[in-house]
Amino acid sequence: MRLTDFKALTFDVYGTLIDWESGMVGGLKPLTDQVSRTLSRDEILEAHAHHESSTQRQTPDKLYSRVLATVYKRLAEEWGLTASWDECLTYGRSVRDWPAFEDSAEALKYLKGHYKLVVLSNVDDESFSHSNKKLGVAFDAVYTAEDVGSYKPSPRNFEYMIENLARMGVQKHEIMHTAESMFHDHGPANAFGLANCWIYRRHAQKGFGATMHPGEMPRYDMVFNSMAELAQAHREERAGQT
Repeated sequence: MRLTDFKALTFDVYGTLIDWESGMVGGLKPLTDQVSRTLSRDEILEAHAHHESSTQRQTPDKLYSRVLATVYKRLAEEWGLTASWDECLTYGRSVRDWPAFEDSAEALKYLKGHYKLVVLSNVDDESFSHSNKKLGVAFDAVYTAEDVGSYKPSPRNFEYMIENLARMGVQKHEIMHTAESMFHDHGPANAFGLANCWIYRRHAQKGFGATMHPGEMPRYDMVFNSMAELAQAHREERAGQT
C-alpha cells in the first residue's frame, strides 16, 4: 500500500490537526485552579474524555459547543465545585481558541496539491469555521457531527461521508482515513474496510489522553508521528516514482 494509491484523505480534526488537548487544559483552568489537589494533565484529559463521550452518546444531536458546556458542568460536579451556566457556555465556545499543531497548515497546503481533503469531525459548523482559519486550507468537503446528527464512533458518520464522497466521484477504496483517535476513528474505519493512517500525536505520552480507551486496538495501515512526516513520506514516494 502506498500513499499515492489514494484520491482523498479524510481527516479527523481535533487531536490530529488541532491541538485540542492543550486547548482543553487551557480552557479548563478556571475550574482546575479551584481543585484542592493538583490534577495531572492526563487526569484532566481522561475525565474530560469520559464526560464528553457519555454526553455525545446520550444526546447525539446536541451541538458540540453545548456538549462541551455540559462536560464543564459534569467536571465541576465531579471535582466538588460549582460553575455557573455562563461559565459552562464560555468553555463551550473555547474551541475557537484551540491552537493548530505547528505542522498542520503547511502539510495540508502540500497535500492539497495531490488529494481531495475532507473533514469528518465531531464538531459543530460554527466552531469548525474558527479552526479552519487556523488550518489555512479550503477543504473539498466538511462533514460535521452537526451535519449528521451523531458523533463518531457512530457508524452513521462514516456512512454519511462515504455516501457523499461517492457522489463526488471518490469510491471507498480511494479513501485514506487519517486520524489520531483509535476510539473515534480507527475502530470505525476498520469496520468499514477503509484504509487508515494513524497520526500518532501522543507517541511520547502514555494512555489515550482526551479520547476513550478503544478496547481492542484497531489495526492501521500506516503510522506517522506528525502531519509533517506524512507529507514528507508522500514527497519521497513521488520522488521514487520519477
